[in-house]
Amino acid sequence: MRQQLTRVLRKFGLGGVPGYVIAGIVGAFIVAGVTACVTDESAIGRVVMAMNAETTQLPEKTQEELKRFAQVYDTYVADASDRERLDYFNFAYRRVRAAYVYEIEDHKMIDAAIAGVTKGKRMPGSLTPQVVVEGALHSMLAALDPHSGYLNAEEFQDSFANTKGEFGGLGIQITMEGELVKVISPIEDTPAERAGMLAGDLITHVDGVGILGKTLRDAVALMRGKPGEPVVLTVRRPGTEDFDMRIVRAIIEVKSVRHRIEGNVGYLRITRFNEKTKEGINAALTDIRDTLGTNLQGVVVDLRNNPGGLLNQSVVVADAFLDDGKIVSIKGRDGRDERSFYADPGDAIKGVPMIVLVNRGSASASEIVASALQYHGRALVMGSRTFGKGSVQTIMPMPLEGALRLTTALYYSPSNQTLQALGVTPDIMVVRDLDPEGMPARSREADLPGAIPAQRMDDDDANSHPRISERACPTVGEDKDHMLGCAIEYFKSLNEAAFLKRYAPAGQG
Repeated sequence: MRQQLTRVLRKFGLGGVPGYVIAGIVGAFIVAGVTACVTDESAIGRVVMAMNAETTQLPEKTQEELKRFAQVYDTYVADASDRERLDYFNFAYRRVRAAYVYEIEDHKMIDAAIAGVTKGKRMPGSLTPQVVVEGALHSMLAALDPHSGYLNAEEFQDSFANTKGEFGGLGIQITMEGELVKVISPIEDTPAERAGMLAGDLITHVDGVGILGKTLRDAVALMRGKPGEPVVLTVRRPGTEDFDMRIVRAIIEVKSVRHRIEGNVGYLRITRFNEKTKEGINAALTDIRDTLGTNLQGVVVDLRNNPGGLLNQSVVVADAFLDDGKIVSIKGRDGRDERSFYADPGDAIKGVPMIVLVNRGSASASEIVASALQYHGRALVMGSRTFGKGSVQTIMPMPLEGALRLTTALYYSPSNQTLQALGVTPDIMVVRDLDPEGMPARSREADLPGAIPAQRMDDDDANSHPRISERACPTVGEDKDHMLGCAIEYFKSLNEAAFLKRYAPAGQG
């Protein structure tokens, strides 16, 4: 069957299109089981039929739900005789139904798909088949969880640029919250960061056009434009009145790894996990070793505001500092399709002490690295509790064009606990306000509408961990980085107790 499918996909220009796994923000091309009930008169129909030889019939209730969508399709398209796009929807539906991390009721998915077609009081018989089906798929996948979605041809192409480390835009990682665009984190050294965008900012307007009522896809389309063209975003930030921020669009070249020497400490900043991370981490560690030699006192790996990226690259980074042991495992629906990743022998810095810096903007692949190094006692984790994105998205290329970005699994730390909706709790909490209740609300994965809930209670009480004020430590560098100052001061201390005695409030440490 695999050979038959490959021949058919190649016939329609799909041979060799890879799937890939994003731990954050996604590897194998997963061919989900599909059934009949689609026509074989179109190109997509023939692809589906080629996959039906070893599949079973869909349940009757599922078939009825697909018929319900077909009636809506026939009502809203201008030419109901065009069945190719309906076949395209049916194909996508079967892939979602078979591969999503949890089983979903058919009527809920079809309800969401229909809502994507009928929104905005559209007139029956007024839409093209492509508009009907893309609206249905966008709505259906967005209803699953905050990280699943449909990618049209242009968005699919952009996804390759993101993982390769170069793309056009403003340089922000975003999601939707309360019908507004929320900034998860600005990407380091991009137009958005230089303009002053902060994690947690809400975008209410783009060039005066309101975001309210629009989808994330619509908002992204408004923000896109040619490099060199400005865009004005209206930003809502706690404690201030809404204000305008002018940003000039640019080609975003994300340098995955930056490094420098601070005294006898090596500092590595990983901005995201893309295809350039492995070469970046190797080059950085080589330079640090060559520069400091036996004087190397410690290494800081900075994962703050790193939204994640490619799963395999997070494994590479953790493996660089571990001699053995499990790094991460991923499990699909009902624990199936489990895959585990282990460290190979060889610690690149031969046991030199390490600190990993994290915050609420550290997500997904960043959490894989932090949790693995923490579990094996290889690094002390310092900062604030991480975002808590423990789900794995697989990009599934579609026949003809586009792709599905589908949550297919959860990842598990070496302790066999998923960090979904929980995150990594640092060994030493470094906070701007010593009262953790003073932290901004709705700032983590668990706060996102439709987020997959935690699988266990949060029995790791962050209040039981030592806490220090970020402002208590000296600043480092031109950006006056207090938290990096805390890490360097830790290395200078004789031990943890001595560090906490100096920097923690009375009664701690």
